[in-house]
Amino acid sequence: MSKKGVLLVNLGTPDSPSNANVRKYLNEFLMDGRVIDINPIARALLVKGIIAPFRGPKSAKLYREIWSDTTGSPLMHYSILQRDLLQSRLGDEYQVELAMRYQSPSIESALNKLKDAQVSSIRVIPMFPHYASASTGSVLEKVMELVRKWQTIPNISFVNSYHDDELMIEAFVENGRKHNPETYDHVLFSFHGLPQRQLVKSDHSAKHCLKIENCCSTLTENNKFCYSAQCFDTARLIANKLGIPQDKFTVCFQSRLGKDPWVQPYTSVVIEELAEKGVKSLLIFCPAFVADCLETVHEVTVEYGDEFKTLGGDHVQLVESLNDHPLWIEALEGLVKAPSV
Repeated sequence: MSKKGVLLVNLGTPDSPSNANVRKYLNEFLMDGRVIDINPIARALLVKGIIAPFRGPKSAKLYREIWSDTTGSPLMHYSILQRDLLQSRLGDEYQVELAMRYQSPSIESALNKLKDAQVSSIRVIPMFPHYASASTGSVLEKVMELVRKWQTIPNISFVNSYHDDELMIEAFVENGRKHNPETYDHVLFSFHGLPQRQLVKSDHSAKHCLKIENCCSTLTENNKFCYSAQCFDTARLIANKLGIPQDKFTVCFQSRLGKDPWVQPYTSVVIEELAEKGVKSLLIFCPAFVADCLETVHEVTVEYGDEFKTLGGDHVQLVESLNDHPLWIEALEGLVKAPSV
């Protein structure tokens, strides 16, 4: 009996923290038309002429701070663990492959392994709980671009979003509970940011996004494909399970790039406002990430931690990502076996 294929795809990480490899990674990542969705010529000038040459060495320095001599980048380390643990849980009936949207292992190489194994079907799971064109959309587009060239195409199904998956939420809750949220002055749910224009593009009605007050605060039929609305929903589910009152947590967005407006409120601005109000301790969840990476280990713990202390705060505590949490692996199994709609 032929096996069923599973393809896990995360964003990516440089092959090493060297300046050359980080620039190579940034070039591939930022040249994706779904990531920087502007005129291709302008995108090339921006990425190859400004961002990669100037930001590359700075990013390489940060990667060296979180890089392990034995396991490499945290994202790659935990992604491999997730693949192996899921394979063990699924058993011999399945073949699980890991890919990165940018750099290694490539989506093409992982798909070729599944093709060579003559799997009867392929279940593609982007490792992003919340749908965005720049992340999940890019993965699905790349898979379809590659598979359409095959002579024989097995049944292929995609997981679009799982921002409200019960087991995933419970895994975040368990990680958060270890830090006793009730002992912190305030809790932040900090998600990766996106340009506002990408949210507007996802509003097929053209009547909801940024046109009504608090358009993302509640998930509805009008904004069900909205990245920001899905993020707000995830935060609400985690906060409710932990008993965090609504006035004690804030949803915010980090890692913005360029001068165009991104999803707001910005994490850095929220931290500044809370410090001005006398808040001394912050607990920060990053539920957009299923594996610890530069954006959690360094941006939150180091950059925001230092910023908060400079502003008069005492302590910032990061809630670790899902990583190899058993409930997260069980959640992945559920996503693999869930019926395709």
